[in-house]
Order: sequence, then C-alpha cells, then structure tokens
Amino acid sequence: MKLGVVILAAGKGTRMQSALPKVLHPLAGRPLLAHVLDAAAALGAAQIGVVYGHGGRQVPDAFPEVKATWVEQAERLGTGHAVLQAMPAMAEMDRVLVLYGDVPLIEPETLNRLVSDTAETRLGLLTMTLDDPAGYGRIVRDKSNRVLKIVEQKDASAAERAITEVNTGIIVAERDSLAQWLRRIGNDNVQREYYLTDVIGLAVADGVTVATTAPETLEEVAGVNDRAQIAALERYYQRGLAEKLMLGGTTLADPNRLDVRGSLRCDQDVFLDVNLICEGRVRIGANCRIGPNCILKDCTLGPGVEVLANSIIEGATVAAGARIGPFARLRPESEVAEGCHIGNFVEVKKSHIAAGSKVNHLSYIGDAEIGAGVNVGAGTITCNYDGANKHLTRIGEGAFIGSNTALVAPVTVGAGATIGAGSVISRDAPAEQLTLTRAPQATIKGWQRPVKSST
Repeated sequence: MKLGVVILAAGKGTRMQSALPKVLHPLAGRPLLAHVLDAAAALGAAQIGVVYGHGGRQVPDAFPEVKATWVEQAERLGTGHAVLQAMPAMAEMDRVLVLYGDVPLIEPETLNRLVSDTAETRLGLLTMTLDDPAGYGRIVRDKSNRVLKIVEQKDASAAERAITEVNTGIIVAERDSLAQWLRRIGNDNVQREYYLTDVIGLAVADGVTVATTAPETLEEVAGVNDRAQIAALERYYQRGLAEKLMLGGTTLADPNRLDVRGSLRCDQDVFLDVNLICEGRVRIGANCRIGPNCILKDCTLGPGVEVLANSIIEGATVAAGARIGPFARLRPESEVAEGCHIGNFVEVKKSHIAAGSKVNHLSYIGDAEIGAGVNVGAGTITCNYDGANKHLTRIGEGAFIGSNTALVAPVTVGAGATIGAGSVISRDAPAEQLTLTRAPQATIKGWQRPVKSST
C-alpha cells in the first residue's frame, strides 16, 4: 500500500501577531512544520504534499532539503479546498493521510495505529476525549456506536454539546473516495469555506463505516494558534526529553530548566546543571559534568569532560578529561585534546590544542596549532588577522608562553621555548630558548604627577 501525506500549512495565524507564517515559528529550535514533516517521514510516506499560502515562498524556501511536493493555495477557501489542491500530487497513492503544520507533536506511532486501525474501511478519523470539549467539533454516534457526523459547537444542540469525544481534524482515507468526497463538499456556511469535516457526513451517506483511533496524549493533537500555546507545548516537549534522559542514566539538577533545540545524546552518569541549552547535534560522553548556564551547539564532548559555569561550546570537539571554563568560549573547528584546561574568559577559534596543554586565563587563541604540554599565560593573544587574511600560529610541545604576550601570525614558537611576559613576537622563536621583546625600564628622576588647576 502506498501512503501519501498531505500537510496543511497555508494559514496566516492571525493570533500569532507576526509577519512570519505560523508554521515557521519555532518549537524546540525548529519550525512547527519541521516536526510534522519528521512524523510523515517516519511513517515511510511514499509522497508528501505540503499546502502553503500565507507568506508565499517563505514556507517552502525554509525547507530546501525536504523531498515534498509544495502546492500553493492561492485563495484560502477552507481545509477541504486546501486538501483538494494537493490531490493531484497523490495520484499514485492508495491512501491519503491529512496532517496539520500547526499540530507539531503528533507521534508517528499514533499515526501508524490510525492507518492500521482503519485499514478495513475507506475512512478513518483521529478523535480525542476532553473533560471540557468547548470549541471543538463533536463526534456524533448512533446507538450502535457508529460515527454519524461531526457537529461544530455553534451548530450543536444541548445534547450534542454534552458529547466529550471531539474531532482532531486528522483523517486517513482511500485516495479515490477522498477525491470524490472533496469535490462534493459545499460552502453553504457563514465563512463560505469548504470544510474537510464535511467529508465525514458524505462518507456516512455513502454507507462507509468511519473508524476512529485516539492519541496517547492530548498534547499530540494540540494545535498552535498563539505564542502562549507554543510556550505550553515547548514545556511539555522539553519535559518529555528530560524524562528520557533521566531514564537513560543522566542526572538533571532541574528537569524543568533544560532546553534541547535539536538532538542531545548522553552516555551514562552525565550530570547536567540548570539552564543548559543544547542546539543542533550534541553528544556528551560518560561521566561528564556540565555546569549551570552553559550553551552547547553542534559539539562532541569525550568521557569525563567538565564544563564549568557560563561556558559556550559551538562546533568544537573536546576530548576525554578536559576542563572548560568557567566563562570560556570554544568556537567552530576547535579541537581540544585529552586533559587540556581552557579556563575563564578564554576564547578558542579554529585551533587544535594537544594533550595536557593549558590556557587558563583571559586569552584569545585563533587559527593556532598548540602542541602537547604547553602553558599559555594570562592575557595571551594570537594576532591571526591582518585586516584581510587569517594566519596560523604554531606553538611546539612543552613551550611556555608568558603572560600578556602577543603572537603576531604567521609565527612559530619552537618546542620547549619560553616567551617572556609582555612580549610581542612577530618572528619565529627558536626551540628551548628564551625569547622576549621588552623596552628598557627607566625611572625619570624629579618627575611630578600633574594636578588639577584651581581655576
């Protein structure tokens, strides 16, 4: 069976109060629509069609890597009209599943159950039961518990309003039947729109049994209409990730103060302190400790790494037993080897620092290759940029760089060399020798400090 998925993503999202199309607003660091596309892909959909409208090409342009058919709904004439626009793209499909770009947390497992549970009929519907169903379309059943129709709240009788089973809008149907029903939908309503929900009544009139399935949680089918609803789903999503981490052997100082905006993989016995933000793909090895208020982005930490408070690691690799921070920043293409120390207020960019080396205080290391066992003193700067191009600094193993040194690249400091504090090194410094640049110290006899004028 070939399953096609149609995702409706054409709405303006007026209550978002934003120029950005609603489906591009982020949840866990990714657009709402990205989560729905992931669910469709996880189903193994043979064809994915996305109906867009508001914002024009912004929506498809935000997903250049996605293999989908993008269909513009030039006039927003309702959900039924939107699905009809995508039906030509479903021509080779056996069944069609309809999802929504602003319902981001639908689980593939739930959708698989819906498809499986409705395999013996031409139409299936995902429903949910609410304590307070106000505002939702009610699922009306006959005495034999067969679905008869969906009644919107404004059209419901008192008895129908008491029904707690409601429509989620997610349906799966035989493709040919769905196409036929969509063409028969009318727009005799206040909004003059073609509603997808009318398919249910048409199917029942044709003698079709409408099968139903329910989601595991209500949050799976919660739609987003405003920023407060996004915030509520964000907390639900993050709490779920936190629980998975804890069950996998990670300790969280506070599960409510973790934000994962991408993917985070932790080996056993990792400790994560409060207010950690992980973006992109982050891998943390066993027995690592991450301090409070840190940001990890697209990075890999080896076993036993300690990241102290308020540090940022982006696009970098840190090997086993290294210590980073506090207030350190590792920028992209930085590689920190085993047992290194990168201390407070140190920035490292596109540099390789070999095993056991230390850059402990107030330094900038950019475009550098530092050998093993090097000590870089406080205030050291690699002057890697000449205003037009970047240049490389090489420091041999066992070298000692004195405090407040400027290394003007391109330059090489030999193995075992010592650089005197306060030096500006613009030529290669030989191995095993002391190199320094220093003006003679002078004392001016009789000099007096200026005083303020009395006038």
